[in-house]
Amino acid sequence: MNFLVIGPGAMGCLFAARLKTAGHEVVLLDHDEERARRISEQGLIVTGVSGDYKVHIPTIAEPAPFRPDFVLICVKSNNTKEAGNSAFPFAGPRTKVVTLQNGLGNIEILREIFGPGKVLGGVTAQGATLLGEGRVRHAGQGETAIGPRGHGEISTQSLVSLLNGAGFQTRLADNVDVLIWGKLVINVGINALTAITRLKNGRIPMVNGTRRIMEEAVGEAVRVAEAKGISLPYEDPLSKVLAVCEATAENVSSMLQDVLKGKLTEVEMINGAIVREGNRLGIHAPVNRTLTYLVQAIQDTHRETKA
Repeated sequence: MNFLVIGPGAMGCLFAARLKTAGHEVVLLDHDEERARRISEQGLIVTGVSGDYKVHIPTIAEPAPFRPDFVLICVKSNNTKEAGNSAFPFAGPRTKVVTLQNGLGNIEILREIFGPGKVLGGVTAQGATLLGEGRVRHAGQGETAIGPRGHGEISTQSLVSLLNGAGFQTRLADNVDVLIWGKLVINVGINALTAITRLKNGRIPMVNGTRRIMEEAVGEAVRVAEAKGISLPYEDPLSKVLAVCEATAENVSSMLQDVLKGKLTEVEMINGAIVREGNRLGIHAPVNRTLTYLVQAIQDTHRETKA
């Protein structure tokens, strides 16, 4: 099968490398022409739980004569529209587009570009850290889920089989929106707090102040989910967030990684999404609003604080 992977970040590099080693044709698309050239020459270098290896994958910045069976969108959620537009010239009538991103709204944006029958949603618990251009550490294994189940079911089942064959534990999901919200609530409780405090995941529940803010942020997210009729994929949301903190205690969250590198974060699509959905439903989310503003302030003043 042919795969086009959009975005040379940690997750994009990991999926591209594993799919290539499984024998598939893979092209990596990057908006930065010079970086694309360097990665294409250097190859993708993976270390960690799935082994240490290097693969060479064509990495491009402009459309080329390549027709993928599947497009994997692995960019930050702030860049979903740009990524979708860059992938559109590659898409054929049978191409399926899959988002494996954080936050809300990605599926809707991609459906506007490609049409509702071509877009699948997904969540993944794979852990990966970008060490440099084309260099990624595979920090942890986790389940990947893709759906909806009846959405072009034959091609969706084929994708699930291909991902399992590449070493990713993957399953079909009947209601992927539930899983997206499940991951969102966890990210709401962890990511912004780590970005602000620069603490690793495991320390957030151990500090009284951050523990209490976590509880309130998660509570707001749960109330919004309930108002939308979303049944989260776990019984006790706060206990789930705490369990994730414990399981990933030494992890530096993706949002903290972005802050440390002076990059734009996904806070607007995570905590900010809770605020927007809450406003639409008449539910106030002041803690998530404050967390969003604080992370945005860190982004906006990065050069000043670095100096």
